[in-house]
Amino acid sequence: MTVKANQPLQRDRSTALGPAPAGPRPERSAPEVSFIICTRNRVAVLDACIKSVQAACRAHAGFAAELVVVDNGSSDRTAERLASIAAMSDIPFTPVCEPRPGLAAARNAGLRRARGRVLVFVDDDCAVHCDYLRDLERHYASGEKWLIRGGRVELGDPRDLPFTIKRSWVRERLTPDVHPGGFVLGCNMTMHRDVAASIGYFDERFGAGGPLRSAEDTDYLVRAMLLGIPVEYVPDMTIFHHHGRRDRKAIEKLHRDYSLGNGGLCLKHVRHAPWLFRHFYWAARGALRELTGGPAFDRELNLSHWPIVAMNLLGAARFAVLLLARRPQAEPVRQDQQANAQVR
Repeated sequence: MTVKANQPLQRDRSTALGPAPAGPRPERSAPEVSFIICTRNRVAVLDACIKSVQAACRAHAGFAAELVVVDNGSSDRTAERLASIAAMSDIPFTPVCEPRPGLAAARNAGLRRARGRVLVFVDDDCAVHCDYLRDLERHYASGEKWLIRGGRVELGDPRDLPFTIKRSWVRERLTPDVHPGGFVLGCNMTMHRDVAASIGYFDERFGAGGPLRSAEDTDYLVRAMLLGIPVEYVPDMTIFHHHGRRDRKAIEKLHRDYSLGNGGLCLKHVRHAPWLFRHFYWAARGALRELTGGPAFDRELNLSHWPIVAMNLLGAARFAVLLLARRPQAEPVRQDQQANAQVR
């Protein structure tokens, strides 16, 4: 059953968002946009990401923005570098420390501190196009806020293998006929804060650094669809992904990690999104066809269907273990955060 996005929902406390917290400088008016960047031990590439966002903010200063950068337990000089940038930045800049490991935990920490009307998730190895804010404002100017919207993801370096990118020129919306993984990439994902409040926090069992290694963004898209919130891809709002993977071994590992997370995703949503199993069936059928000379999953990179099938099964088994162990989806909002929250 589909629930309209503006209806009150009964949700697990562990994933329900609290209202936007007051910023460290309460005298500032709330920005229109919050860029949320999560990072861990990547101080070497983080500067380029932050500078690109700052440049985009200066290029379209009328659409006021802030940066919220979450240090997810780095052991390099990330904390010191963020403190230095915060002291010098002409764009409102909030460094956040989240020691609990996992990208989903870091995204949730960013959600708690972001004050913008529109939330933008960008990965630390990405660079934002200088016209990003102009495109973002144009899309949200229509007044349609009840959707998740993702943009174009190009290779940042032509030496990197063409993976974790999306170059389609077609604007489209997600349907159950299309696998949600990669439809909108987590490194370029936007939503109104009311949408985030309706969906809740990211599930911390998923995502890099978590037990299921990936799919925290895909899980978020599925949860949006189950609430009747559309998911849209647009061919602008461009970012450049400097993922740095130039050998097959690195790509194959990521391919397996993505499949592990998607297996857990299938089991999590077995009751309310059984259509996810259709994609597992197609992967299994593709794997069997490979035995008789059928096409690979990715012909350009020669990635097989077989790791998808095997890791999907392993991911489902791992999710079952986490479920039996009652592993929480996300840290509940603490009482001190609620007491200091500012209702918009």
